[in-house]
Amino acid sequence: MAETLNEALVQAYLSNPTLNAQRASTRATDELVPQALSGYRPQIGASADGGVEGTRVRRPSQGFSTKTETLTASAGLTVEQPLFDGFRTKNSVRQAESSVLASRETLLNTEQNVLFDGAEAYMNVLRDFAIFDLRRNNVDLLDEELRATNERFEVGEVTRTDTALAQSRLSGARSEFSVAEANLKASRAIYRQVIGSDPTKLHPGQPIDKLLPPSEKAALEIGYVEHPASRAALHAVDAAEMQVRVIQGELAPSLSLQGNAGHQWDNSNSSPDGGVTDLERHTSSASVLGVLRVPIYQGGQEYSRVRESKEILGQRRLEADSVRDQVRAAVVSAWGALEGAKAQIIAAQAQVEASTIALSGVREEARVGQRTTLDVLNFQQEQLDARVALITAQRDRVVASYALLQAIGRLNVATLALNVPAYDARIHYDQVRDKWFGLRTPDGR
Repeated sequence: MAETLNEALVQAYLSNPTLNAQRASTRATDELVPQALSGYRPQIGASADGGVEGTRVRRPSQGFSTKTETLTASAGLTVEQPLFDGFRTKNSVRQAESSVLASRETLLNTEQNVLFDGAEAYMNVLRDFAIFDLRRNNVDLLDEELRATNERFEVGEVTRTDTALAQSRLSGARSEFSVAEANLKASRAIYRQVIGSDPTKLHPGQPIDKLLPPSEKAALEIGYVEHPASRAALHAVDAAEMQVRVIQGELAPSLSLQGNAGHQWDNSNSSPDGGVTDLERHTSSASVLGVLRVPIYQGGQEYSRVRESKEILGQRRLEADSVRDQVRAAVVSAWGALEGAKAQIIAAQAQVEASTIALSGVREEARVGQRTTLDVLNFQQEQLDARVALITAQRDRVVASYALLQAIGRLNVATLALNVPAYDARIHYDQVRDKWFGLRTPDGR
């Protein structure tokens, strides 16, 4: 069971289904490279056939007929080694490698999102539990206030209006308590969804200011270079550019070396009138050929696909610019939210201190008849609102620090120094890159 924020993030990093699904997607993308490398390797095929054929020839004018049965079987082996394919294989390998790099950056971005969701879910539970506790205490306080007001009404110190006001505030407090309880249940449900277990005994979360850049300008510079979404977009541009070259290679001639070997067996049984004749024949053949294929015109499909891939390349470049703008907007927004949360905490703390002093004074004044029940209830509500605002600001302060670290692309296991081994996507890639055959995945499936 997670008790600290870092422990909760470790659990999310290990068990979050969204993150594990993206890791599986990255492993699937790794297979694009051996698929592309297969273009360098020979293709081997075998074939075999067999059967029987029967014929019967009647010659009435000559007074006899002939029946022939032929058993035939053959087997062959073909080996073709590509020598030149218009650099399609070379560019396909480069395209696959760019796709792998883009997939890794997408995985890092997903890790960031999951870790941020974990931090936000953790702080939401803390916030909602604290507000739930305040609302519950407020109900108890107002219930006691109503009891005291009723006693004072019975001795004639207050009017029916005062008891009605106390009853009204108590009913409103119970309604707010119900809302706080519902919010807490929702936060706990989201916590379980993201972290993987129910929250228990959560310790207060702390902002991570020491991991943040000193200025907004520095944050923008880091985000432009290091944010995984931005780097994934650039790798997507590289992959699209290689796709253009792959399709252009279909218009170039190709050269391959082809070897064939075969054996055929025939056994004929002829039975004309007056005798039987058997004939058995074995035929072996082998050849080595150089095959040159020159495309001249195939209906214009390749030309259309080249134009299409060029448009997709332009689209990927525009998307990379868009992602860069999104990173900038996220950094500026997160920086402003962090600065705003800091100011809100200072203001909320001052408000809590002032409202506490004011409430104490109003209660003393009410005891000597200088303040009404309404005054006491109003100041109690003001103090409660101030405490809720402080709790919310403290939560926002922590979440904003994680949001800024996410916006610059550094919300990861290494930066947070989480006690868990970082997932290394290169291990699976190295395991499958040069596999020539095999149906099992590296984990044995």
